[in-house]
Amino acid sequence: MTKYREIIRLAGLNLSQTNIALSVSASKTTVNKVLKAAKAQNLVWPLDPKYTDDVLAQTLFPKVETATSSANKRMPDFAYIRKELLRNGVNKKLLWTEYLEECRQAGDEPLMYSQFCYYIQQDEQKRRATMHINRKPGEQVEVDWAGDPAHIIDSDTGEIINAYLFVGVMTYSQYPYVEAFIDEKQPSWIAAHVHMYEYFGGVAKILVPDNCKTAVVHNHGWKDQRINAVYHEMAEHYGTAVIPARVRAPKDKPNAEGSVRNISTWITAALRNEQFFSISELNRAVRQKLEEFSQRPFQKKEGSRYEIFRDEELPLLAPLPVAPYELAEWKQATVQFNYHISCAGMLYSVPYEYIKRKVDVRVTDKTIEVFYNNKRIASHCRLYGRKGQYSTVTEHMPPSHQQYLEWNGDRFRKWAERIGENTYRVTDAILTSKRVEQQSYRSCMGLLKLADKYSVERLEAACRLALSFTATPSYKSIKNILDTGNDKMVPPDSQKKPTTQPNTSAHSNHALTRGADYYRR
Repeated sequence: MTKYREIIRLAGLNLSQTNIALSVSASKTTVNKVLKAAKAQNLVWPLDPKYTDDVLAQTLFPKVETATSSANKRMPDFAYIRKELLRNGVNKKLLWTEYLEECRQAGDEPLMYSQFCYYIQQDEQKRRATMHINRKPGEQVEVDWAGDPAHIIDSDTGEIINAYLFVGVMTYSQYPYVEAFIDEKQPSWIAAHVHMYEYFGGVAKILVPDNCKTAVVHNHGWKDQRINAVYHEMAEHYGTAVIPARVRAPKDKPNAEGSVRNISTWITAALRNEQFFSISELNRAVRQKLEEFSQRPFQKKEGSRYEIFRDEELPLLAPLPVAPYELAEWKQATVQFNYHISCAGMLYSVPYEYIKRKVDVRVTDKTIEVFYNNKRIASHCRLYGRKGQYSTVTEHMPPSHQQYLEWNGDRFRKWAERIGENTYRVTDAILTSKRVEQQSYRSCMGLLKLADKYSVERLEAACRLALSFTATPSYKSIKNILDTGNDKMVPPDSQKKPTTQPNTSAHSNHALTRGADYYRR
């Protein structure tokens, strides 16, 4: 699907349509149509979050989706045509005849022969075309991992561990940034960019990465590439555009490729005889060599990389955002029946209307954000510590559940005291049975509902009977007494605690039955 939102964002950065097309993997024609339609609708960046790509498609081109594919003429397979034209005896006329037969079988409208030849010619010209692009100061930064890793030594085991060098180069001045990481995974990749922008003191308009998985996703081969979601989010945070280099095309980022070679010589090779026992120790040495490398005068022109960057590029960089980008991890979760989702062992509430829905969860070190259909429906401060903690927003609860929040231990005790001494003693025992008082509120609320179901008199009698067996009766035991009707066997005496005497009657049918006093021992 066309990335309408991203096209409008990049246009707001004053990028050319060519660069926008490269960044979003679309044609210049598509970019031009989108920008014209957006201008007609007065849509400019920043856009309201409600303008998703689906919404923008309907807004900008309301009739595009209703058009049928049969209305468009079928284009020839240019790769096949190029291959067949190399064979003896094969010409365009023959290929056009075969093309007509394919269109007839598929029910597609074919091109005329003159159009057929014209498009073949255009394809040939495109393949032969080359262009040298002169970059402007502060316009572009190229990033990559250096080919040869550095090394650190595990002080405990003596094991030699690889340390991978991230290289970022300002295209115009060739001013570099280098930092070592223990791996080449997404957190390291993002952290490297954040540190690079802080080192430069600003943000270049265009970011050209290599085609690594942390930058570009290839679901259907290298021709169908899209920018990694986290990487795109970081670029949007810094207001820059990501234009990945083509696969196996080192000329797309010649400065990074060249700087990698220089870095290998002036930093990695220069430190080859030194030993480092931590990544921070290695980075201190790397930073020193980096400063020396940047200050070295050019051989064929005046000045140094640092001087050109300071005088010509730094003033043109976009300012850093107020806060640096915080790495986010995206997960999926299903809303449980208790209107909470589980994330890293903790539970976070969402509006109860989304029960059993699958939602997207954005996880950072500080926050948990929940999205449904690209719309944020909940946000929480991230919980740490003991597993199983809850973060619940009152507004997310059903109205009936919100009533629970109006109750606390003191209120439950006052309610129980109005019913009777025995109900009070049971309620107090339940409230003090848990390490955290709030964990017992559900049982107390259950007692309240039993009073509504059976009457306060029967509840008091049931509590009196339960206390005759144990000093700490549970909600479940009270409920069982009421369900079986055993409370009706108790004589009405709410003032005294009943005492049980051993049954000595000669007429007892259960002479061996032990009384309650036996179990109190």
